[in-house]
Amino acid sequence: MDVFVHETAIVDEGSKVGSHTKIWHFSHIMSGAKIGENCNIGQNVMIAAGVAIGNNVKIQNNVSIYDGVILEDDVFVGPSAVFTNVKNPRSFINRKHEFKLTKVAKGATIGANATIVCGNMIGAYAMIGAGAVITKDVVPYALMIGNPAIQTGWVSEAGIKLQLDRNNYAICTETGEKYRLENNQIIKLYS
Repeated sequence: MDVFVHETAIVDEGSKVGSHTKIWHFSHIMSGAKIGENCNIGQNVMIAAGVAIGNNVKIQNNVSIYDGVILEDDVFVGPSAVFTNVKNPRSFINRKHEFKLTKVAKGATIGANATIVCGNMIGAYAMIGAGAVITKDVVPYALMIGNPAIQTGWVSEAGIKLQLDRNNYAICTETGEKYRLENNQIIKLYS
């Protein structure tokens, strides 16, 4: 395997790291964590046991990913983003049996300093704005901003805000891909 691990990083025995993945300064990958191929794990990142990370995932500096989090392929996590894993933590009560599943689907982006409250699912290619606080499930292609986050539009797979016409069609200005809004869901059209 061709994996780069910076000399200050710790990769515990029993973790699985895919080929061509890079793990940078002061990061810690705990035993039982699974990281796919072609990932980039930034500086000062902690990935707990029980975390599953797909291929081509980019995690920027200062992110802790706790047990119960799944990041599918092509997910981007911005610097200092936060994942929680218990709804009502107390230091004097052990609630490890209450960890909630949090899933970030293929191609989604989580902006810098965003907070993802546990137990919520983020749909494929959704865009979570910087500083947003996710308190409920996010549908695919949704653009979410604010605290608590609200949906303010839709994005393409390239992350470009979609402008729907009067017939609920949109074209990504970067790729030319076509989309349609149906039943409050974005559908990518194939020619």
